[in-house]
Amino acid sequence: MRAVLAAALIASSTLSAPLYAQQPFDMSGERSPDATGAPPQPPPAPAESPEAPPAAPEASPGGPLPQPAGATTGQRMFVIPSDRLSLAGETANREWTVYLTPEQAEAASKLNFGYRNSIYVAPEASTLSVFVNDTLIGEGPIQSPGDVSDKSFEIPYGLMRPGTNKIGFRAAQRHRTDCTVQSTYELWSDVVPERTFLEFDAAKMTAQPTLDDIRAVGVNALGQTRFNIVVPKLEQSATMTPLLRLSQALGMLAAMPNQVFEFSTGLPAKAEAGELTVVVGTAAELEVILPRLPDGARSGGIAAFMENPATGAPILVLTGPSWQSVESVVDNILAPVDRPPDVTRAVLATQRWTGMNTPLLTGSARLPFSALGLKSAEFSGRRFRTGFHVGIPSDFYGDAYGEARILLDAAYSRDVLPGSHIDVYVNGSIASTVPITRAGGDVLRHHPIRFTMRHFRPGANLIEIEAVLQTRADQICSPGTTASNEPRFALFDTSEFRVGDFARIAQLPNLAAVAGTGFPYGRGGETVDLIVERTDNQTLSATATLLSQLSVMAGRPIRTVPKASAAATGGNAIFVGQISQIPPVALAQTHLSEEAAKIWGTSAQSASADANTDMLDEWRQKTSSSSWQKPFAAVSEWLDRTFDISLGSLRFRPGEEAMFVPPDTANVVMAQGIGPSGGGAWLVLTAPTPEKLQSGAATLTRNANWERLSGSLTLFGIGDTPMESRPVTRVDFLPTQPFSFWNYRLIAANWLSTNILSYAVLLACLSVLLGLVTFSLLGRFGKGR
Repeated sequence: MRAVLAAALIASSTLSAPLYAQQPFDMSGERSPDATGAPPQPPPAPAESPEAPPAAPEASPGGPLPQPAGATTGQRMFVIPSDRLSLAGETANREWTVYLTPEQAEAASKLNFGYRNSIYVAPEASTLSVFVNDTLIGEGPIQSPGDVSDKSFEIPYGLMRPGTNKIGFRAAQRHRTDCTVQSTYELWSDVVPERTFLEFDAAKMTAQPTLDDIRAVGVNALGQTRFNIVVPKLEQSATMTPLLRLSQALGMLAAMPNQVFEFSTGLPAKAEAGELTVVVGTAAELEVILPRLPDGARSGGIAAFMENPATGAPILVLTGPSWQSVESVVDNILAPVDRPPDVTRAVLATQRWTGMNTPLLTGSARLPFSALGLKSAEFSGRRFRTGFHVGIPSDFYGDAYGEARILLDAAYSRDVLPGSHIDVYVNGSIASTVPITRAGGDVLRHHPIRFTMRHFRPGANLIEIEAVLQTRADQICSPGTTASNEPRFALFDTSEFRVGDFARIAQLPNLAAVAGTGFPYGRGGETVDLIVERTDNQTLSATATLLSQLSVMAGRPIRTVPKASAAATGGNAIFVGQISQIPPVALAQTHLSEEAAKIWGTSAQSASADANTDMLDEWRQKTSSSSWQKPFAAVSEWLDRTFDISLGSLRFRPGEEAMFVPPDTANVVMAQGIGPSGGGAWLVLTAPTPEKLQSGAATLTRNANWERLSGSLTLFGIGDTPMESRPVTRVDFLPTQPFSFWNYRLIAANWLSTNILSYAVLLACLSVLLGLVTFSLLGRFGKGR
């Protein structure tokens, strides 16, 4: 029946709309996760039963899109900071910010965007709204189920301001015919990045660029920001330190989520959107590629914008009579974003992709939803979902013991039936479920929803609230039911998020802390040894991309000190290079096998992998029938299903971590381990070839991938699961806070909650001790005395 209905809908939409070149769409599986928000997934059932029936959402059409006409490169600015923006479900909202120079703010005239949507979205009951700085500039029905539709909204004069500006897309979507909760997963609208841009009045774009334009570099059609660093004498070893510091300064000034650096010795042949070309060198070195130098270049260090002789586009030139003068210019650019060692930050810089900076919680906190960017809202559909971000410090150690609460101010109408529920998700994983058991409607005032901090991680964490609402009208599903505007649920911004004190002690290795806050490489006042065997274009580009990302996450530049070898390293260190160039001691400390340096990415590895796969399958067949293993497997499954306990946690000491050989499908690996002296954390970024190292660093630091780093090792490659992480086996603790009995009590509580067998033995010993003391006291002061 569903197939017949879908065919009828397609036919009707074809007859009632202008003729487009229809693209095929796929009904076979779920859409991939959205890089700027939560993916449309089937709802997990309440915590007692996490399994849910599979949904069958419609996949959006793929394929390249033609570029929009009527706007030149100099007159427009792409604005979506990702390669995909999806508005999924019955209600969805995406916000982010763009930085504009005074000239751009004055000249901004239109916001153009392209979108397409699911065939199941009812245009008469669905609306797409566009906001600039929280002001509605336009809205209209969602009615583009075939090809991409382009829309354009005028921006009122004066609405855009110099500096940070917020852009938001909000979708209210209803199903054409189906009233079930499951059908809401078939609703989506995609805003196409390559068709979404700000349009400027060319007559007002006449001012010369300044250093402030670095913040306004923007993104390209795929949501990426690219810095082209041109250094005619790139082979000089003395240039590496100032160039890497420059990369961090540029990255922190732009603070975009998907930044890539590329080094070269010549000017680019064409100018692209979302790119900034920076030419660096002494005046004598730059004469080879520039016909004219900035005034005063031979007398002192200077930074100035000039015109690229090949493309006519502006380029930033950093030059002077010597490299010392060039380095002083770099320090001047870096100074505004450098944070003193004794200054802590209260927020994480996430506004470029979330719409606001994320508050950083270092302990007990109480925040109303209004302070987290949420507004009171009424909802008339079946599945309401909204969310906010909170930041957790790098030394967070409360995943097994810490607890957070939401004090919910909400209301539901008398139409809502018992069996409905309100769910809380943390980073995409369900954390708590509150069933609605009372019929006839209710107003919830600071209703507590408790959940553990198991799914929290250092850095920004996405917390979402979802209300799944069932009504008698939806069960009957009369015509027009899906388009009803009668509110069923309301969420008030007086609701609060509360978190209690949690233990604070750093754990190493921990790539989640590296990704979330740049820890431990961004600690104030500390230097990081940098070991790069070769300074070719690809390796230097990968190093700059990594350090820029770390500095943005840390909120301060990483103070690197080049070292010639691993033997000269005594503390924190970063190794970047082709795997054959990574020192064996660094491979050993990060549990990468030396064998990988010989075979990774070669035909020998492919042959070895095939042989190992055959052997592994053979042994699986042999061992799967062993009767003595079946009871243990059954017990392990029961413990995991009932108590969320694995047999691996029932031991006193962790096992030895095996050496790792990346599969031939892996393009890049990031691994962390403890230095040989035990006094620092070593980070390795490596790949089988320099080309894969450069492209892999760019891929791994994309925001959608970077925030998924975890464990002691993460690889990215090709295949069904391109990104995989290896959990930590052995953890070293690094104190980060002054001694506090309260903090150490929380540390002990979390450690005992994680090490169950140790907790049980300690409890048994205390029980025996209590019994002995009681027996002794009764012997001395008992009734017989």
